[in-house]
Amino acid sequence: MTVTVLHRPTGFQHVPAQDGIAALLAQARDEVIAISNLTPAGPAFGPRDVRPGLRYRAIYPDTARTAPTLCRHLGAMSVAGVAVRTMPQVPLNALIIDGSVAVLPADTANGSVAVLRLNSVVATARELFERVWPDAVPLSDNDLPVDTDLTHRDREMLRLLALGATDEVAAAQLGISVRTVRRMVAQLMGRLGARSRFQAGVKAADRGWLLDRAS
Repeated sequence: MTVTVLHRPTGFQHVPAQDGIAALLAQARDEVIAISNLTPAGPAFGPRDVRPGLRYRAIYPDTARTAPTLCRHLGAMSVAGVAVRTMPQVPLNALIIDGSVAVLPADTANGSVAVLRLNSVVATARELFERVWPDAVPLSDNDLPVDTDLTHRDREMLRLLALGATDEVAAAQLGISVRTVRRMVAQLMGRLGARSRFQAGVKAADRGWLLDRAS
């Protein structure tokens, strides 16, 4: 897979697509927006590409909500801090970086993508994104699938967070050290995109991650 870079005024440069797109994303300073049908041929970014301090927005097809694998991808993007929305049909596959670079499919036969810095092309792609963004439906916490990777102890920890338990209380309840509690809490907060422990508990409850209380 190659990336075709169209410079102005010179011609083309071929670089590996994965490394090329990753390099462009690493240079972003303000905002990254994506509109994608989630096919391998389309340019896209993932949760690991998201960096703090930047704004990320993405539009995907509605069908991704009901496909388990794609729904998990949408959930991971949301947890990473991306504003995710969906619509019935995605009209374009594109990445737009800082309003100055557009990444578009170039040749689906060989899997290449084109990186264009032409103002007219970038402006057209961004205008299309902004036109459909208001009508796309936001992905909410309740739309995300239950995380089957959570252990019984993870779920109990989240329940304790929702109750406002201290590290010491949680450690006693779970039979682990306070240090282990703090490590688990940090990991769970990261997975949920929560800014506080209480928020982590609330988000987990909204997603159905908590253990049912005994009656």
